[in-house]
Amino acid sequence: MPTPTKGARLGGSPAHERLMLANLATSLFAHGRITTTEAKAKRLRPFAERLISKARIGDLHNRREIMRVIRDKDVVHKLVAEIGPQFVTRPGGYTRILKTLPRKGDNAPMAIIALVTERTAAEVEEVQRKAFKARPKGPQAADKTADAPATAEVPVAAGSSAEPEAPAGEATPSPAAQGDED
Repeated sequence: MPTPTKGARLGGSPAHERLMLANLATSLFAHGRITTTEAKAKRLRPFAERLISKARIGDLHNRREIMRVIRDKDVVHKLVAEIGPQFVTRPGGYTRILKTLPRKGDNAPMAIIALVTERTAAEVEEVQRKAFKARPKGPQAADKTADAPATAEVPVAAGSSAEPEAPAGEATPSPAAQGDED
């Protein structure tokens, strides 16, 4: 007897559900976000997060485990080479579900499931803490910056001339016109 699964069956046999989740995950990784029903999004989230956890490791065994589910080699490569390394420091929660308006035809509740690309609040706080610790301390650091020369030479871009521009009312003759004056 097959082991029952938790959650909605999504209107089909276990094989149909497995293939539907694989196709949804393939689209999610290929596009970064997809619009689907809430039930499918809720079933897809743990499925996709397990695949991302395997992609974070990125070794041959985990790549083959991902290939058992996602048959598109380009998407698997994108998952392991681009998406997985983005989430190396993130312990979980790689996807986000946003509820949207119901579908027009049958009023089914719809949702957008997307990969989370922003930093977490803890990561932002840690970066700020490191910047705070790295800043110069006390009046000694202020004295060192005051001793530095106030005027520094500004490098001139390759395309611009070092000569100052003439005011709007005064026109400077072009080099071709200067040669004609002889």
